[in-house]
Amino acid sequence: MGNLIPKLALQLSRDRYVVHVHTGDRKSAGTDANVYVQLRDEAGHVTPARLLDHWFFNDLERGTVCSYPVPAEPALQGVDSLLLRRDNAGLGNAWFLDLVEVEDRTLKRRWVFPVHRWIHADTEYRLRQFDISLPQDDETDIRDRRRAELEAKRDVYQYVQRISEGPAQVKELPEDEMFSFSYKFDFLREKARLLLKTKSIGSSNDSWSSFADLAKGYENSLGEPNAMQYWSSDRWFGLQRLQGVNPVMIQLCTSIPDKLGVDDAMLRPFLEGLSLEQALTSKKLFIVDLELLDGVGAVEGTELCSPIALFYLNKKDELMPVAIQLFQEKSPDNLVFLPSDPPNVWVLAKMYYNNAEAQQHQSCTHLGFTHLLMEGVVICTHRHLSPSHPLFRLLAPHFLYLIAINSRGLEKLISPGGWVDKGMTVGVNGMFELIRRGIKRWRLDTMGVVPAQIAGRGVADHSVLPYYPYRDDATALYAAIERYVRSVIDDVYSEPERLAGDWELQHWRKELTLPRDQGGVGLLGVPGDDEKGFTSKDELVTTFTSIISTCSLGHASANFAQYEEYGFVPNYPGILYGRAPRSKDTEPSERDLLSYLPSRVTTRDIMVITKLLSYRGTQSLGDFEVRYMYDPVGSRAAETMRAELRKLSDQISARNATAEFPYSWLDPAFVPNSISV
Repeated sequence: MGNLIPKLALQLSRDRYVVHVHTGDRKSAGTDANVYVQLRDEAGHVTPARLLDHWFFNDLERGTVCSYPVPAEPALQGVDSLLLRRDNAGLGNAWFLDLVEVEDRTLKRRWVFPVHRWIHADTEYRLRQFDISLPQDDETDIRDRRRAELEAKRDVYQYVQRISEGPAQVKELPEDEMFSFSYKFDFLREKARLLLKTKSIGSSNDSWSSFADLAKGYENSLGEPNAMQYWSSDRWFGLQRLQGVNPVMIQLCTSIPDKLGVDDAMLRPFLEGLSLEQALTSKKLFIVDLELLDGVGAVEGTELCSPIALFYLNKKDELMPVAIQLFQEKSPDNLVFLPSDPPNVWVLAKMYYNNAEAQQHQSCTHLGFTHLLMEGVVICTHRHLSPSHPLFRLLAPHFLYLIAINSRGLEKLISPGGWVDKGMTVGVNGMFELIRRGIKRWRLDTMGVVPAQIAGRGVADHSVLPYYPYRDDATALYAAIERYVRSVIDDVYSEPERLAGDWELQHWRKELTLPRDQGGVGLLGVPGDDEKGFTSKDELVTTFTSIISTCSLGHASANFAQYEEYGFVPNYPGILYGRAPRSKDTEPSERDLLSYLPSRVTTRDIMVITKLLSYRGTQSLGDFEVRYMYDPVGSRAAETMRAELRKLSDQISARNATAEFPYSWLDPAFVPNSISV
């Protein structure tokens, strides 16, 4: 009879109050135990214990909402708190409780009691409306329970460095962090579907016979990435720096590095009548220097470049490449490639540049600076911030499935002999080396703060770089998140002593900044003082805005364009075979260019994996899968942010409707809450 029994029970009951119990959606969350609830008002009146049970019905199962009438004798003057307990009856008596709502059917009013924790046997829980408090504000019994819960969590959430000198990761995947059954099933099913759709490409190691042959591989399979139309054009090569999958590298060039072998005579033909000096002083030159890659190893049969590329902003405000040097130091065989070189020589130089940048993108911008750095933050948060802490509730929606995708998803891609070894020039060992190098440079207060990282590259001013959609969308999104965070923090820490007295938060910061070899996360650039911890609300706003933006817009900009960029392999090659060009004497033929590309089977793998990674896994920013904040201030702040994001989405959609090259990856309607793919 399914849900008919509890529905009939509610309809037949004349009790004034109804308790709606939300069991969490995680492994073993449902319970067979006997659960009892009591309602309490401010005057201390308490209802008799009500057993939460419907005859002939399996109550309190994973991911369900069960409702129960509750007698209100003695008469209550509202509901101030709940008393909840369970026993250890039944084979599966563990219980993860998300939320309890109490409905007054007479006054048409509801009280909300978020829980978001495991309920232990033979322990009485006193739950307060909204369940949001700083530790110093709690009464002794709640404070003691809070400390005990965090001690237990520290046993479950432990650190390990899987990459030598790498970021802090979780030692063992906690059951609470696992994918839901439906999410995991969808992920595996979609991968199987993509493999089936690309079956016509074949599984051979044969090379492509022509670019037309390569293009046919996208027909009736995964669809043509837009870049197929213009992948070899200089205009698109410039646009990749502004709206591609790695749009955080371009910077204003104020002087020519000594290691770059260009001069005025070489570049003047591409500067629209300006001298090199005039182009520099008028802020028309931009540069990307991939020196981080220098000396990193590559898989057998490939060569990793560490290029420097120079770009010129022309009179049409188009960013155009004017020089590419594929290695760091000047030498006779380290040529500077130019747009005036034989066409396929220039195309090959651009392919090798993009191949190099792809290694930096996947290792640092994507994996290292979002997935892995934020994993340490998630672990630290669970170890030190109670689920009742306002800032835990602020962060929690942005941590959904992050550890799960790192532990169960990425390990398959970056395991020895896996996709990275087959589809990326650096392979697993080179990727780990780049991650090691990258996290030594990453700072929360610069690279983690969107306006700061853009300003640090000299490209914040629209008059300097008029068209830069990543900058425009990322800064607008960051500002909306910052206003949301500030609204919550201003309310929570209304007085300075409230911040100083919040020992959970201060312990969180201490471990967040503690070096990894001493048992911490080792995050650099966290605002505050090493001895006093956080000393101002502004420091909190910067820190928490950076974390939320990294988990949302930071990952979105680096991840969801992957099929569009990598899917057509010449456009942004994850791997190229052979040596990089060192001569302009002989122009490569089409067949020569194709010989650098991966085989049919590797191309198919790249298509499938990047398509899979380009899917959204969680809901849009602000549309939380699990709601944690129910208090009036947090609720209003979230609704205000959602309204701002809807307006921003409309503006981006209107821009893209007439854009020659639309940029939609940071449309708030598309940006997820968390890193889940």
